[in-house]
Amino acid sequence: MIYLIIVSIVWSLSFSLIKGSLTSIDPIFVAFLRMAISLIIFVPFFKKKSINKKLVLHLLLIGAIQYGLMYIAYIYSFQFLKAYEIVILTIFTPLFVILIFDLWNKNFIRLHWIKAVLAVLGAGIIVTTDSTSIGLWIGIVLIQLSNLFFAFGQVYYKKIVKSENFSEQAEYYLIIYLGAVITTGITSLFTTDFQTLNISLEQWLIMIYLGAIASGAAFFLWNYGITKVEPGSIAVLNNLKIPLGVLFALLLLGESVNILQFLIGSIIIVFALILDKLIQNR
Repeated sequence: MIYLIIVSIVWSLSFSLIKGSLTSIDPIFVAFLRMAISLIIFVPFFKKKSINKKLVLHLLLIGAIQYGLMYIAYIYSFQFLKAYEIVILTIFTPLFVILIFDLWNKNFIRLHWIKAVLAVLGAGIIVTTDSTSIGLWIGIVLIQLSNLFFAFGQVYYKKIVKSENFSEQAEYYLIIYLGAVITTGITSLFTTDFQTLNISLEQWLIMIYLGAIASGAAFFLWNYGITKVEPGSIAVLNNLKIPLGVLFALLLLGESVNILQFLIGSIIIVFALILDKLIQNR
């Protein structure tokens, strides 16, 4: 569980770094570069020994979905949303995790659906403004796709680790990042104007940090950590980055938020998260 807590703290700063410094760069190229740096970080861990081809395909697919497609949608959403709005809207990730577990195990639990509805309501109250635009809704759809891809990858990885029973996870994690690099790289070829691409030294340093630490090390530690805990704990820890992320957005970017809406929405979200505990203690 300590791995998940450390990663949550690291991720909470990433929202503000991306919004404050990287929105001028093509978001698909940013996603590709982050994943390429992550892949490089794990080259020393890769061991050239026999590996099940079926497992390789599973790991490539996990990387393509959990990191590749997730990052394409996630980083592009910064073009339409404030950093704190994106932080808050990641509230759906743990709910997607639980619901995907239900679907995968064919075990539908009504309480999970009630929690999902409450979380949607709470987050909706927080991000609602008087000047709702099409851009806002595009951003909301993008971040929800990002949440769905990331949640699916977590469930998929936990299932594969259990079914294949392999313990040396770091030795194979390069394959996951390779799947993400292929996905983001191919997409970037069609979206990035390389002739006008201009990246400053500060932006390079931020992307190296994000690729090596916030993505490379943190994503591995997160997926490694979720194999050690139950789905309920995964759901709760997915949300640890939210209050810290909002705090960084307010302090570092000077973004404004309606305090009353934030408090009301947060109370509803917190209630959704502890609802099952309340019922169990009755």
